Amino acid sequence: MFPTYEDDSLSDLPVFAPNLLRGKLALVTGGGTGIGFATARELGSLGARIIIAARDFERLEKAAVALESEGIEAHAHAVNIRDENEVDALFEAIVEQHGLPDILVNNSGGQFEAPAAKISANGFRAVVDLNLNGTWHMSSTFGRRLLEAGKPGDIVNIAIVVNNGSPGYAHAAAARSGVINLTKTLAREWGSAGIRINAIAGGTIDTPALEQYDRATLDAGIERLPISREGTAREMALAVVYLVSPAGAYTTGSTLDVDGGEHMGGTW
Repeated sequence: MFPTYEDDSLSDLPVFAPNLLRGKLALVTGGGTGIGFATARELGSLGARIIIAARDFERLEKAAVALESEGIEAHAHAVNIRDENEVDALFEAIVEQHGLPDILVNNSGGQFEAPAAKISANGFRAVVDLNLNGTWHMSSTFGRRLLEAGKPGDIVNIAIVVNNGSPGYAHAAAARSGVINLTKTLAREWGSAGIRINAIAGGTIDTPALEQYDRATLDAGIERLPISREGTAREMALAVVYLVSPAGAYTTGSTLDVDGGEHMGGTW
């Protein structure tokens, strides 16, 4: 049997060439924990300078210290991605202090479990505002700056599997579907300028965020997957690296499913 990343002894094996991303500046939202932190760590381990951004600055600072302890240059910036003025201020500060990023990973997001009939108008708006509008604010601000500078760049949008609907997550499914179509649209509009935009649809990924969901329901769904286990945050991070590296140079407007096969039939 081939080894897989659920074996902890193999979880940190190098996959890409050392210094693959040397000279690159990467901005990762939601970089303080989970997939965002794993992505920042993977990009940084390959030579990229890292900026992590989110609302919880104290958590970000701790994450930046952890990255620095591994020899990764990392900086923390607070931002509420739902506020376009804060996003503008974030990019102003980043450009002034570090230069214009080469890579943007839109990882910030979230949702809560609820049947559609019990999702309030405010609850629906809140999830769409964070996941879709927040991704738009970050992507459009970054994209405009790249276009003005005549500089190529990469955007990766972290989404969830929505191919077969997402019972219990109507708000998130609507928002993330919007992100996936936004990915395709921006890829077509900006491709000629050397800006590539892709998405990753994650399945059940082992992060602290899973703690808010019913464990029995999660386990039952995982058992029905072709690859019947949770994914790891590093597997998501490695997918990001592929898309922003030379290996993904001919890929844009695509959504890469990192989900153990969930997109083929769902788990619920």
